[in-house]
Amino acid sequence: MDTATANDLLQRAASGTASECNGAEILLDTLLACGVDTLFGYPGGAALPLYDALYQRPALRHVLVRHEQAAVHAAEGYARSTGRLGVVLVTSGPGIANTISGLLDAISDSVPVLCISGQVATAVIGTQAFQESDALGMSRPVTKWNHQPQRAQEVAGAVRKAVELAMSGRPGPVLIDMPKDVQLQRVAVPAPASVPAGALPGRAARTHAATAQALQRAADLLSTARRPVLYGGGGLVNSGPEACAAFTALGRDWNLPTTLTLMGLGAFPASDPHFLGMLGMHGTLEANQAMHHADLIVCVGARFDDRVTSRLADFSPGARKIHIDIDPANIDKVVMVDAALPGDCGAVLAALRALLPPAPPAARLDAWWQRIDGWRQRDCLAFTPRTDTILPQHLVAALQAQLAGRDAIVSTDVGQHQMWAAQYLRFDQPRRWLTSGGAGTMGYGVPAAIGAQVAHPDKLVVCVSGDASVLMNIQELSTATQHGTPVKVVLSNNGYMGMVRQWQQLNHGNRLSHSWNAALPDFVALAKAFGWGARSVDDPAQLDDALAECLAHDGPFFLDVRVTAQENCYPMIPSGRGHHEMMLADGVWFSEDARAG
Repeated sequence: MDTATANDLLQRAASGTASECNGAEILLDTLLACGVDTLFGYPGGAALPLYDALYQRPALRHVLVRHEQAAVHAAEGYARSTGRLGVVLVTSGPGIANTISGLLDAISDSVPVLCISGQVATAVIGTQAFQESDALGMSRPVTKWNHQPQRAQEVAGAVRKAVELAMSGRPGPVLIDMPKDVQLQRVAVPAPASVPAGALPGRAARTHAATAQALQRAADLLSTARRPVLYGGGGLVNSGPEACAAFTALGRDWNLPTTLTLMGLGAFPASDPHFLGMLGMHGTLEANQAMHHADLIVCVGARFDDRVTSRLADFSPGARKIHIDIDPANIDKVVMVDAALPGDCGAVLAALRALLPPAPPAARLDAWWQRIDGWRQRDCLAFTPRTDTILPQHLVAALQAQLAGRDAIVSTDVGQHQMWAAQYLRFDQPRRWLTSGGAGTMGYGVPAAIGAQVAHPDKLVVCVSGDASVLMNIQELSTATQHGTPVKVVLSNNGYMGMVRQWQQLNHGNRLSHSWNAALPDFVALAKAFGWGARSVDDPAQLDDALAECLAHDGPFFLDVRVTAQENCYPMIPSGRGHHEMMLADGVWFSEDARAG
């Protein structure tokens, strides 16, 4: 926070004096008091009073994006990499309409975002005024809460409520729609009480509503299980580092095979021998087989998503289930459980571990681990690099080799490259992995990387993308240049919408209907036109040098890697199959007999 602004706020709060401000100034001062220091946005007519007030508040950094959808994804990248609130500022009509995909993404992945939209004056709402749109109606399905203040006196309370709702419980997006006359209305208001940066409302409470009976039931189930699996999701990351540490300690102390969802990667160290890799549709053989054959599943901060469960009738048929989730509505929604433990992951794990002995009886899980090691020996992610073309697996494995030990933050877009990145990249800490899970939003990767780089200017931030996805928000290369964010884009360029093409091959008779990108740009020339460093590589022998150049560049860099055009992403649980029905390669299905042989 700017020193003069901070001192002024504190002096006014201490003295209890009031001053005359307009609604726009009240909104921004309340954000400052709540510890917000960064906004991502794009101005327009109905938001100009907010932008005029912003001009007088240098303590609020504004990152000018090139598209409002990208503003939300950048705010998501900022929020997911920090645990703080991401804030978006846009105008009315097409401005707010363009945020809907981003808000959908945020609510699907439980990302705390406050979107502030300008709106036409209250007197003309409902008259189809220029750039009028029903912001509340459009955003209602993709926000936890939205509100349109009718008087400037309401603004401070609305902002505080929005911040608390976005950050508390299951985090998610909220929206305040500000009519232009409310932005301009001047009223006498006391200065808002200041809140230290990083201590936004809602994050201090670490409570649970799990009953003593349910906790004891869970402890008893864990104490008697012979084939347990510990399964964590994005809720662990949202809960914070203490929850991830408690989850990790439980897995290690109790010798539990541990797996994570796509959104949970980093919540348990990938380098730990207890980690089985990601589970689900493109998860590892050992993670999925362990889930299928388990006698107990301990689910923490995940919601039994369909990409994890696949065919529900065959999901973990012999397992008892414990479910820890901050949102009680998620428990027994998809999978019925034997011990329901609603509450913050960290708080529930602490209560559960207090009921457990330090470790299970020696050797109780030996037979289970021997079976898991048999699945591991299949080495389902193994590949043989080629000398004539760069395999996409080779690209991501080579990237991991160069990221090792550098504590990088990695974002992705959506598709095959996303799954390969989840399979081969290794994260030992939370908040280093940024991806679009529930909504699967192409165009997420570049703006999310920019948002993370804004929050962590000294960290290495890499976006792994595909040629189809990156074109969704390619204009944000300009944002990175203007704001000096040295993000690196590593493009897996196969000329196709890769996952669409793979599904067309496997499920639609290889009828490749409109999944080929026939007119791709020269990405190197395009990136250079935006002021980026750039290079293209298609020779496997030059891949390591190209990656090293990309990562070492002192500004933003775009590496266009031409990979094999029609490589499929495996392992894979085809749609409608169970975990025990996995494809390991084209035409190669897993079976216990094949493993035994």
